[in-house]
Formats: sequence, C-alpha cells, structure tokens
Amino acid sequence: MRQRVLSLGQDYWVTDEAGNRVFLVDGKVLAFRRTFELKGARGEVYAVARKKVFALRDTMVVRVGGAHVASVRKKLFSPVRHSFTIAFASGEQWIAQGDLIEKNYVLEGPQGVVAQTSHKWFRIRDTYGVEVYHPDVPLALTIVVCIDELVASERARRERGA
Repeated sequence: MRQRVLSLGQDYWVTDEAGNRVFLVDGKVLAFRRTFELKGARGEVYAVARKKVFALRDTMVVRVGGAHVASVRKKLFSPVRHSFTIAFASGEQWIAQGDLIEKNYVLEGPQGVVAQTSHKWFRIRDTYGVEVYHPDVPLALTIVVCIDELVASERARRERGA
C-alpha cells in the first residue's frame, strides 16, 4: 500500500501496488477536534478516528460501526526510540516503534508484526509504503494514519514553541 503523508484538512487516497485507489482518508476540517474517516473506494466508511480534546497525552480514538475499538497514544517514556501504544477495547495491545517522523517504523501486536512503514521505498517526498500483515487491513491503516496525525501534531506544537 502507498499512502500520502497526512496534511491537516486534506483528503488523500491509499493505493495498492498497481496504483489502484483502495481507501480514501477523508479529513474533516470543520470538526471541533481533528477527525478523519477511512473509506473504501465506493465510499463505505470502515473506521472513524477522532483526536481527544482533553487528554494528558495526545490521543486518538478509533471507532468502527460506532463502537470504540482502540486508543492510540504516545508512550509516556521512550528514551531510545519514538514509541506509540495502541490499546484495544478487547484488551489487546499493539506498539509502534522506530523512526516515526521519517515514517520508518514497525507496528507489532501479540502475534508479531502487524504492519511496517517505510519512506525509503519511495523517492517521492510525500509518499511512503505501508506493508500490512494483519487480516483487518482497514483497521491497521487507520492506526497508521492516527500515528501520522499525532506525530504531525507534536511536530507542529514544537515548531510553534521554538
């Protein structure tokens, strides 16, 4: 899968290896809090993710069919590498580790690697690859987009403060 880097308020397509449009990341600009929907090529909504307004750490909540499925947040203490935790309503946990800013990281769950991203696979600046190994591809992609959003939000906050 290829995905354009998330830009606030921008919609973009996730394409497969052949360049076919598979998913649309539909950013909702006028929402009170940062929100996006992951839609199929025909417009069907697979997941909705919203940034929590009041949270100790930046957090995005993922809903599928209106039900809370997961929360994505930056790990409180991660001295060596960037790290995010994904806590599912079922109790399962995933972790994303690596160079999240450069889009080179691995998303792991209890059964092993769920997805892997790499900006190195592409020469185009705003494109990177996402290899998904989990059977629920839309959910894994939604988690990747949440991580992108949280990293971009943190970067913007640091640039404003600098």
